[in-house]
Amino acid sequence: MKVASHAADLFRHVSADKAAFYRCIMDVFATAKRQYRLQLRPDEVLGEARWPGSPPPLEEVNAALAQLTTWGNLESHPDMARVSSLDDYYRARFLYRLSQGGEAVESALVTFVRTLQRRAELQTVALEDITSRLQALHALAQDAAEPDAAKVHETLRDLVRVFEGLAENAQAFMAGVARSIELQQAEATAVASYKRRLIDYLERFISDLVRRSDTIARLIVALEPAIEAMLAQVAEREARDAAPGDAQGAADARQSYRQSWEERWKGLRGWFLSTGHEPPQAELLRARARSAIPQLLSAIAALNERRSGRSDRSSDFRMLAQWFAACESDGDAHRLARAAFALHPARHFSLNADADMDLPASTSWTDAPPLRIHPRLREYGEAAPRGPLPRVRDRSRERADLAQELAGQVQQLEAARRRLATGQPVRLSDLGALDVHAFEVLLGLLSETLGEQSTPYEAVARQTGDGLLHVRLEPLGAESRAEIATPRGVFAGRDHVITVSPVQDGR
Repeated sequence: MKVASHAADLFRHVSADKAAFYRCIMDVFATAKRQYRLQLRPDEVLGEARWPGSPPPLEEVNAALAQLTTWGNLESHPDMARVSSLDDYYRARFLYRLSQGGEAVESALVTFVRTLQRRAELQTVALEDITSRLQALHALAQDAAEPDAAKVHETLRDLVRVFEGLAENAQAFMAGVARSIELQQAEATAVASYKRRLIDYLERFISDLVRRSDTIARLIVALEPAIEAMLAQVAEREARDAAPGDAQGAADARQSYRQSWEERWKGLRGWFLSTGHEPPQAELLRARARSAIPQLLSAIAALNERRSGRSDRSSDFRMLAQWFAACESDGDAHRLARAAFALHPARHFSLNADADMDLPASTSWTDAPPLRIHPRLREYGEAAPRGPLPRVRDRSRERADLAQELAGQVQQLEAARRRLATGQPVRLSDLGALDVHAFEVLLGLLSETLGEQSTPYEAVARQTGDGLLHVRLEPLGAESRAEIATPRGVFAGRDHVITVSPVQDGR
């Protein structure tokens, strides 16, 4: 409790009555710390602080410094350098510096402000850096029987630093990418410009994430046989700088360092490789980035609806009342009421297991057989007796079946992509019969590509949204015709020349 109370006192200057005054003083000491200055005198604080108005008197600064010392943010030491007489000796003069708690508070406040002001970024450069660091580790593992510990340590430090930045920014992006409140308060022209930039930004990142995730995953798998020894090397090297102690303390330090590096590697591995039934985090980020595009479009649609002066609910009810007044008969009014308020007969509700279920929905309750109500329902409000909850069923077999079915679907889609992605131009009329999966892939390619056309006679080339394929579509003459037989029917329309190429990792 005493430690907690002392920690709370360190933050009291932030919420005190003269919080702005105290923060001006603490900013001076934080700047002095960055400039490697050890101690400051009150007159130096008075001269260097950025006061919001006119500088306060020195006595007020001395009182604030004493209060900050009482709270534990500062440490004071007698100042004997300027003593020139006996009166100066007995007069209280102090040098001030940041205490250990004060340094922690300043670091926390800087991190707090930086976190609030940070904008989420999707770092394609970080993916490239992670790839290069993993390649360097792979080269170190293959060069010699025992890699250079210093080089391994340096490479792993860079890898962890880049990966932590990528993960933090991705987490911030996933937390608030839609920015719906800002979009709804923006001008229409600014929204349209931001929409185009964000979509281009997301497409570029998704493309790079798809290309590099597979390369990073392969490098991680290739490093699995050697990574344990390399992490042990790095932990042993870091343990050399541990504080001196007994043999058990040194062993605990080595174990702590090794456990820390193993956790970091596990986090990196979980980002690009699936663990158990959980998909890799890169896949979740990719799905979140793709879902940001329809979210943005929905926000823009809401803005357009608001700007177009859409009618409110009272206006809708007035219009509905006019429709009721225009009905020629009660039957028409009843049909309108059912359509407007979804008022349908409740004949689907039944309490009798042996009730006649062939009754039409238009049967009146007076003409239908009676319902037999169980006495328990009247007394307790429920028909089934209470009892223990059912046991949790083991769904491992069902999950395995679903995983096997999903793997089969993925293989079928990959085979369909390989059939279409030959890199050679081919007419749609020459594709022949397609199975269900190949036809779905073709429809997706046509949908993405034709959406970019401004005229029906324009040739279009673009990369697919998942970043895996590059498609070029060139329309032929208006009189040309293509027919593709599928298990669901015949797909027919104007003939085109389509060229589908897989996107290479280095492109």
